[in-house]
Amino acid sequence: MEMSSKLLERAVAEISQLPGIGKRTALRLALHLLKQPKDMTEHLTGAILKMREEIRFCRECHNISDVEVCEICSNLSRDKSVICVVEDIRDVMAIENTGLFKGIYHVLGGKISPIDGIGPSQLNIVTLVEKVKTGVAKELIFALSSTMEGDTTNFYIYKQIKDYNIVLSAIARGIAVGDELEFADEVTLGRSIIHRVPFESSLKNS
Repeated sequence: MEMSSKLLERAVAEISQLPGIGKRTALRLALHLLKQPKDMTEHLTGAILKMREEIRFCRECHNISDVEVCEICSNLSRDKSVICVVEDIRDVMAIENTGLFKGIYHVLGGKISPIDGIGPSQLNIVTLVEKVKTGVAKELIFALSSTMEGDTTNFYIYKQIKDYNIVLSAIARGIAVGDELEFADEVTLGRSIIHRVPFESSLKNS
């Protein structure tokens, strides 16, 4: 895409690296920013820089947070004995939008995927096992997407904690096989949490 300005060309190249944004959309966004007052662009870049520099991860669940312990973990009305295990922060947002889950979360930060070079040691699994060992957690709900990588991760965690006194359950398969949680509608996702099944049963049916 030939442009008369190298500055514009560079801006388009950077914007187009964002997920789901091609060169044409990036050009449209860049031209839109050029038409806006300068302070609007400064506010946008300032917000992005501040987020990048100051955002942190909750020391309890690994969710994104502005403080050391996120609002969910510090909420006294949440049931800390029930932990929903999810892949990333987008899944936390999706489940929270249902308004039906009153426990807390544990964000793994991904799924085991040898083909992508992601092993158990690169995920937040050790801290999850520690929570189980302390006896604080009474139930773990596996809420990873129903893909091969998600099932592999669930089974790996199951092998680490199956001998401890804890209830293990999995979201009901209202979520289609291969689907990601973040794209499920709120009603389906909410029902999948409420009608969760024993994890051992999900192993037999998989």
